[in-house]
Amino acid sequence: MVNHITGVDYMFDSSNIKLHRSGYTMQNTTTIIVALLIAVIASAMMTELAANIFLISPVFAQQQQQQQKTLRIGYFPNINHAQAVIGLGKGDFQKALGANVKVETFAFNAGPSAIESLLANRIDVSYIGPNPAINGYVVSDGKGVKVIAGATSAGASFLVRNDSGINSVKDLGGKKFASPQLGNTQDVALRKYLQDNGFKTTENGGNVTVVPVANADILTLFLKKDIDGAWVPEPWATRLLNEATGKIFVDERDLWPPEGKFVTANIIVRPDYLNENPDIIQKLLAAHVNETQWINSNKKEAIKEFNIQLKKLTGQNIPEDVLSEALTRLEFTYDPIKLSLFQSTNDAYDLGFLAKGKARPNLVGIYDLTILDQVLSEKGLPSVGDTVGAGNNASNTEGEVLPDVVS
Repeated sequence: MVNHITGVDYMFDSSNIKLHRSGYTMQNTTTIIVALLIAVIASAMMTELAANIFLISPVFAQQQQQQQKTLRIGYFPNINHAQAVIGLGKGDFQKALGANVKVETFAFNAGPSAIESLLANRIDVSYIGPNPAINGYVVSDGKGVKVIAGATSAGASFLVRNDSGINSVKDLGGKKFASPQLGNTQDVALRKYLQDNGFKTTENGGNVTVVPVANADILTLFLKKDIDGAWVPEPWATRLLNEATGKIFVDERDLWPPEGKFVTANIIVRPDYLNENPDIIQKLLAAHVNETQWINSNKKEAIKEFNIQLKKLTGQNIPEDVLSEALTRLEFTYDPIKLSLFQSTNDAYDLGFLAKGKARPNLVGIYDLTILDQVLSEKGLPSVGDTVGAGNNASNTEGEVLPDVVS
């Protein structure tokens, strides 16, 4: 029996199967058939693969896009936030966070606006002073703020005019002093110091006047002899010392024995952002620790770099000799110095600036230093998260907003 297929004749009989094609051997024909089958199969597979790639590509692109995250960082253009000013300005933080994290920066001039932005979900993280951090925690009933690292310690002093007649504590009566803002960190320190030494302010029936004045205006009032002294942060303390014939009456470090450490800036975060993005926070804190160490090891270079970045932010800079002297009273650190924040909370409450008429706030949940300690452990540095807090055991409660807490 013969079947005819184009180009090939198949002949079958009962004993054998023979394949005949003019000019081809059995081996050649077999090779051609196998090659054709392979080509057909490969073509089908490539077609299916191409279709799959076409269908998967948009999904893959969407997944890649979803991996792109954003970190919105708040900070102040001042020396207390030098890690942020330098690290963000130079791109050190962006490099540490990686290409998949978009960094957006927000410069603030006062604590209340930074806290408001954090609680309103307009920023995720901020460098900030202790009193605004306390206030944000209290007004959010402990749900809106977590302190995740320290930034600076000390750097505040009580200066008086050389010709003010103030030579000892007993000379403070009947005098007029200034602080940067009502209820801010330095204002609380000044009022607490007066109270501890037996003086009352005029609004409380005493004879000592305390006025809230912006730092730049304090310098002017000092020069005009309209005030007798002021409790101010650096570099304003140095400027009053050098430009306004002032003298340091109290270096606040002396009020915090034994080491003279007290928090003047922390890093805070929204708890929901922390829970959803622990990897980003870890990279941020690693960058912060690195920047802190670099500044402490390279003070002269850090001062120059700070001024470069400050000029970009504000159009101004600070004389290098002023910054050099200011840094002798200011320490850059990642330790949040928990005990000092608890004490500042008690002082603000006792003075009527925090949770007035309500129970003393409990700050037991304000810190989450787990990631910071992980970063420190990886770098072979001591932990800071196991410090025991002091004397804040009352139940947590909502407090009133502190009036314009600047730092």
